[in-house]
Amino acid sequence: MGNAAYKILALKYRPKNFKELIGQDIMVETITNSIKLNKLPNAYLLTGIRGIGKTTTARLIAKAINCNKNFIQGEKCNQGEYCHCEEISNSKHLDVLEMDAASRTGIDDIRELIESSKYNPTSAKYKIIILDEVHMLSKQAFNGLLKTLEEPPPHLKFIFATTEVKKVPVTIVSRCQRFDLHRVSTKDLLENLKKILEIENGGVSEKALILIAKAAEGSVRDSLSLLDRALVSQNSEGKEIDEIFVRKMLGIADRSKILNLLNFIFQGEQKKSIELLREMINQGIEPTNFLNELLEIIYFIQQKKNIGNFDSDLSISESELKTIDSISNNINISTLIIFWQLILKVLEELSVVSNPILSLEMLIVRLVHLKDMPSYEKVLDSLKKNNLKQMEENNNKIIEPENNKKIINDESQITTISKDQIKNTTQTKPVLSSLKPKNLVTKATMEKVLSFEDLIYLSSRKKEIQLKYDLEKNVNLIKFSQGKIDISFNQNLDKNFVRNLSEKLLEWTGNRWVITLSKEKGQETFSKLQDIKKKEFLHQEKKGEVYKKFKNIFSDGELLEIIKND
Repeated sequence: MGNAAYKILALKYRPKNFKELIGQDIMVETITNSIKLNKLPNAYLLTGIRGIGKTTTARLIAKAINCNKNFIQGEKCNQGEYCHCEEISNSKHLDVLEMDAASRTGIDDIRELIESSKYNPTSAKYKIIILDEVHMLSKQAFNGLLKTLEEPPPHLKFIFATTEVKKVPVTIVSRCQRFDLHRVSTKDLLENLKKILEIENGGVSEKALILIAKAAEGSVRDSLSLLDRALVSQNSEGKEIDEIFVRKMLGIADRSKILNLLNFIFQGEQKKSIELLREMINQGIEPTNFLNELLEIIYFIQQKKNIGNFDSDLSISESELKTIDSISNNINISTLIIFWQLILKVLEELSVVSNPILSLEMLIVRLVHLKDMPSYEKVLDSLKKNNLKQMEENNNKIIEPENNKKIINDESQITTISKDQIKNTTQTKPVLSSLKPKNLVTKATMEKVLSFEDLIYLSSRKKEIQLKYDLEKNVNLIKFSQGKIDISFNQNLDKNFVRNLSEKLLEWTGNRWVITLSKEKGQETFSKLQDIKKKEFLHQEKKGEVYKKFKNIFSDGELLEIIKND
């Protein structure tokens, strides 16, 4: 067969009827039912990603409503009998006009289209206008369509197709019957590829077909284009196309190698990780594909760890499942989440960095060092233990020597001090920069804070005006317990509030408190609660006998404030 007669697979195997349209069962059922009942909309709007059958569906609708036979039931025209279907399939029918909106975007094009649509069809029952990539029309062109679209002549039907429905004005969408074509599943794509491969007598392994189906990302046309590419290679080399060849063709890394790479990263083996990455780079991996594969594997590990099992992906072998299981047992969810965020960040970097390979290597270095970082919980526990230990040391170093008692200081000198003096036996750094030894409390000076209200009154007594203001006006209490305060706050809170409150509580009570900031709403601010209490108390007093007697005497008087006698 010569080159002139060669037809690419995407065109050769374009569905000729609704039964051949794969992965769109619900849409097909709705459209065929409306045609059977003769309840046809004025306009159809077909949306979805590239290569899933929008233009094909438009032609099938045109065939179904114009065919002389029962197209939906699969009836074929008699040999030699004129049929609209073949001309529609070849885009040669006079009454079915296909127009690319990307090349004819202006109002003049639409005006010409509307003028021609007024005339009756030449041979078919309906005159049909198929507008592909309709979102490319100008605003004026869309406005020109509105009236005709809402009340077209009885013989006219519109079929619009678009990959970006959000760019189509709502006024247009509302006048159409919309159908969203879904991505075709990898399983359905694989079955379709196998059927075509049998007809074409091609030699492609099943694992290679799985990779092709997956790389198509739900697009039937993309899957056929990739199969076409593989078959051309097979014909030139005369051997079966295997998984390794397809991986090289697509620039996809071997999944087992990515799993080994993750193992090295989790073990902290930076040198081995970089060597394995460079090996995959030399084999021709494409950076974006590699990072997406890495994300997918991290997702699988997370699924295995959280759910215990997951629906096996077609391209995952049993040995790879075992490796995923092994990794999931030795890694924390928090680490996986950080890995995910870093990889997404590097995907964004690829468009900025001139050499994407550098970004990949630096990513591996970051991931290796990230693995060694302690978890957030461990850091908190460590800080708590260190703080408790430091507190004990500081408390032990505060002594009250008797009058004229001799002690040894840092410089190993004998010194005599009076009863009122306090001397540290060692020079120690304070736990907090603003906390000096003289501020450390003893049992005699220790304050008790039993409630949030106590804390506000204590701040006032200690003349900590900023702290008192924040506690009253900018803090919403969630929970108060000894040693722990949970709060939410507004945008006016002082940026040093948490540090200041922690320092002052340590200074006043001798204990370290945990201040937790939360996204929960919490109760109203202390100031607002006080106002509410005052209003309630005022309202209650107005019902009392004293106020009633007062009003009888002074009818114009009003109770504004109540002052309690201590």
